[in-house]
Amino acid sequence: DQVSLLLNIVGVSCKRHGMLRNARLEQITKALDCGELESGSGLNQEMGLPRPGDTRWGSHYKTICNIIAMYPSIHEVLVNLGDDPSHKADWTKIHFMVGAFESFEFVVAAHLMFLILGYTNELSECLQRREQDILNAISLVNVAKNRMQQLRTNGWEQFLERVTLFCNKHGVQIPVMEDNYVPYGKSARYARNQTNDDHFRREIYIGVIDQISQELDYRFDEINMELLSCMSAINPSNSFASFDAQKLLRLAEFYPNDIKGHDLMKLELQLDNYIDDVRQNDSFKGLVNLVDLSVKLVQTNRHTLYDMVYLLLKLVLLLPVATASVERVFSAMASVKTKKRNKLGDGLLDDCLQTFIERDIFFEVDEDDIIESFMSSRNRRPDKK
Repeated sequence: DQVSLLLNIVGVSCKRHGMLRNARLEQITKALDCGELESGSGLNQEMGLPRPGDTRWGSHYKTICNIIAMYPSIHEVLVNLGDDPSHKADWTKIHFMVGAFESFEFVVAAHLMFLILGYTNELSECLQRREQDILNAISLVNVAKNRMQQLRTNGWEQFLERVTLFCNKHGVQIPVMEDNYVPYGKSARYARNQTNDDHFRREIYIGVIDQISQELDYRFDEINMELLSCMSAINPSNSFASFDAQKLLRLAEFYPNDIKGHDLMKLELQLDNYIDDVRQNDSFKGLVNLVDLSVKLVQTNRHTLYDMVYLLLKLVLLLPVATASVERVFSAMASVKTKKRNKLGDGLLDDCLQTFIERDIFFEVDEDDIIESFMSSRNRRPDKK
């Protein structure tokens, strides 16, 4: 909530963007003069405060990174805005934001978000790709779960040390952990009877990590992980190195409506013939993903020879489409169905979404072909004499 308020204050106008850019430039110049930073190609690039998306973890991660990196510059802009009479109408929000920005609680929350989003960033990017690498996705899920457990078990001391160094560098007051916790903006009279250590370590640090761990366990439970592991057994990369007939038979058991009991016996024999055939055939060498494998099976007419294997491959290809692609559609809908387009019919909305989501394909279509197709799509009324 405080990050959203901060973005609304600093990013509300081009003038404030310019104030932030100038403050950042001044901070970098001082650091270069003092020898704290090195100059060179690609170093000390201009940074801003991008507004994070609703469903993209990576966008939140980038925003938090920039807030931490630009902390003194942002603080300077907030103080200047709070002292400028021309911004008196926003003084209530600005003064609250300055106090919150200078608080130890804001620094702890920002660094904790940076830590968690950073350790799960690779997983987020992997799951957002159109052509998902299932093997890497499984590995990254396990890495994220293990990392969260390590942070919970023995990561607090290192985290607190990092936050303390940051606070000392930027003049943020560090509370005594044994004292009673008093929330910012509230009277100590109405504060709960708990210490700062109890609040920051147990409620915030461990509490947030537990929520992330529970969410990872819920999204990627044992059944889902087994399903993903079985899906990886049909991957054609590295000359079908990950092929495992037993895993593929187990995968087929997840689809009892499509693959019946007697079909499993047929599939078991087909898999033996299939793997020997594709490994010996030069046309199947160099394949890197499931889409290329399906195309090559159709081109060589092996999708009819190994019909059960091809059916299993189609089921595997449908799973990412039914999850990640649907998420992308709902994310795109927020950009397409705006207030001005709130009365769009379902048909027109579907067309707008399709052209927006698949814009990479539509950019390759010639405009003259579109006009010609539109003009020939239906008969036009003749001109009246």
